[in-house]
Amino acid sequence: MTVRNGRARAGGFLKDFGDFLMQGNVMDLAVAVVIGAAFGKIVTSLIEDIITPAILSPAIKAAKVEELSKLAYNGIKYGSFVAAVINFVVIAFVIFMLVRAFEKARKKMERQQAMAEETQPDPATEANERLISSLDRLNQTLRERG
Repeated sequence: MTVRNGRARAGGFLKDFGDFLMQGNVMDLAVAVVIGAAFGKIVTSLIEDIITPAILSPAIKAAKVEELSKLAYNGIKYGSFVAAVINFVVIAFVIFMLVRAFEKARKKMERQQAMAEETQPDPATEANERLISSLDRLNQTLRERG
C-alpha cells in the first residue's frame, strides 16, 4: 500500500508541477526574461558603443586614456564609476521612453475603442427599440380597428 501511495503522491506532485509550469504567469515571465535579456544586450551596445564614446571622448582624450574603465587617479578607478552612472541613466531613460510610448499607445487605443463603441449602437438595444416601435404600431392599429 505504501508503494502505491508513494507513487500516487509522486504522480500528483509531478502533475501539480506540470500544471504550475503551464500557467500563463510562468510562461509570461519566461518570455519576459528572454526578451529582457535580448533587450539588455541592445541597450548595453547602445551605451558602450555609441553614447559613452560620444559623450566622453573629449574627456578620455584629455586624460590620454584609451578606455573609459582605465581612467583612474591614485588607484581610484573613477572611469568605471562614470561608465556605470552613464549606463544607469541611459537605461532608465530608455525604459522611461518605452513606458511613455506604450502608455500613449494604450490611451490612443482606449480612445479609439470608446469612439467605436459610441458610434456603433448596441445590437440588443437597437432590437429592443424596433420591437417596442413595432408593438406601439400594432397597439395603435388595434385601437383604430377596435
